[in-house]
Amino acid sequence: MRKLYVLILSVFLLALTTPAAYAADNGSWSVYPVSTQIAARPYFYLSADPGQTLRDKVTVANKTGGPQTFRLYAADAYNTARDGGFAVRTVKEKQLGVGAWAHPARSRVTVPAHGSVTVPFTLRVPEKAEPGDHPGALVALDERLESGDAATSSVAVQRAVGARIYLRVGGPTVPALAVEKVRISHHQPLVPGLGESGATVSYTLHNTGNVTLNPKVRLRAEGLFGRTLLSRGLTKIPSELLPGQRVRLTEPWHGAPQLDWGHVTLTASAPGTRESASTSFVALPWLMTVLAGAGIAAAVVVVIRARRGGTRPWPLGARRGGTRRWWLRARRGRARPSVPVRPSRPVRTTPSRRRSSPSARP
Repeated sequence: MRKLYVLILSVFLLALTTPAAYAADNGSWSVYPVSTQIAARPYFYLSADPGQTLRDKVTVANKTGGPQTFRLYAADAYNTARDGGFAVRTVKEKQLGVGAWAHPARSRVTVPAHGSVTVPFTLRVPEKAEPGDHPGALVALDERLESGDAATSSVAVQRAVGARIYLRVGGPTVPALAVEKVRISHHQPLVPGLGESGATVSYTLHNTGNVTLNPKVRLRAEGLFGRTLLSRGLTKIPSELLPGQRVRLTEPWHGAPQLDWGHVTLTASAPGTRESASTSFVALPWLMTVLAGAGIAAAVVVVIRARRGGTRPWPLGARRGGTRRWWLRARRGRARPSVPVRPSRPVRTTPSRRRSSPSARP
């Protein structure tokens, strides 16, 4: 059986106690920037102009009782589609930003048991690099494949740990955020009042600018006549939305109305930008929906049959007992084609005689 290879990457596990605990860590090894004279750094925060070259150092620490060998490489970062989390490209994927610009001095490093190794790296920003934020990471990958029972498991795992890189290239910065493809789906009981109702609001959050954003999203729902049904800030959103990234998110709405007509509005904001998008909804219980659909279908069938028969359907409110008589009257009143009639012979008129004397006039 062909195995499915999965890469487990830790790039955001930050503790708050000792300087070494600022590292991204998976329990077996950690990766972190070399501490400066001022303080330990939780990640690389770098700034450069197009064409500039930066040099820094990264430390890989081994927490196990035996030596470990890692593949060291730079990678671009992105937001995951599932929840918008911070993630980086694998070593086999094409790199376009930091992953292509940063180069460790060693591509493979062996770290002794309970020891650490510091590796310098160079980051060369291209002359035509776009201004703004270019996130990425320096990743220490264990290229060994871990799997369970070979006879039952079809998944092999590779583990990796990465230290984040936040690079800002000099130039104009444009914060911009968009809310796209707002949808709402209702979950109604079959019979009104017998069961709970709810809805799910889905939307896409899109960073259309060139800087990393920390977005906030507020959901507001209004019913018929402008009644406020819901107004709250959302919490299940990415803490960082990277430039150019889209994330599809959903928000449950418990206790949504079973019978109403209105719209929902999502407003996303971040420093320097604010955008909204909305969509309308009609909440209708399943039973009423089925009955309304059946009524419409019956009306359509009656109209079609009436048109095929050349008559109009009976008036609304007419009793079924008088239906037959109405149809008979309608059919009798239909125009019948005329039969051609043979023209009659012309009648000869009697010639008038000339009067002998004029008639007396009073």
